[in-house]
Amino acid sequence: MADDSGTHAAHDTRNETPFERADRNFSEILQELRVTQTGVQILFAFLLTLAFTPRFPSLDTVQRATYVTTLLLAVLAAALFTAPAAVHRALFQRRAKPLIVRVSSHLARIGMGVLMFALAGSVLLVVDVAVGRTGGIIASAGTLLVCAGLWGVLPRLLRRSASRQHVTREPPR
Repeated sequence: MADDSGTHAAHDTRNETPFERADRNFSEILQELRVTQTGVQILFAFLLTLAFTPRFPSLDTVQRATYVTTLLLAVLAAALFTAPAAVHRALFQRRAKPLIVRVSSHLARIGMGVLMFALAGSVLLVVDVAVGRTGGIIASAGTLLVCAGLWGVLPRLLRRSASRQHVTREPPR
């Protein structure tokens, strides 16, 4: 994803105007959002159907609270992932693409965090019902760790590694 400024590091060798870069960055953000939004929609649909299953009335208070919280987190994630389209529509043809990119990047980042908790809540609920509360808590914590690792730690490590490689491989001027 583009950084919050909508630009990349100074060593970027593309010959783009700021508006061309913003257009490209917005297209990249939209591609990322298409992937995540599909997952959120599937999760949301799954959660909506749960309330209409025969077993739903037998859920205990904790399971119902987990269900409602997870459902609301999925709704919030969906709203965050669709908000860039609304921002773009509101600012369309106002030469605000760099702002749109910054705001959209921020919304997507928050959406990923919310999605992480929605996934963990879904796992907690399903494993709690299927195996028991302890298993649900362990599986949910594992889900949080995997998502945090893949979505947060790994990208930071790759960015750091890429920065070091660039510094060591930069041709003399």
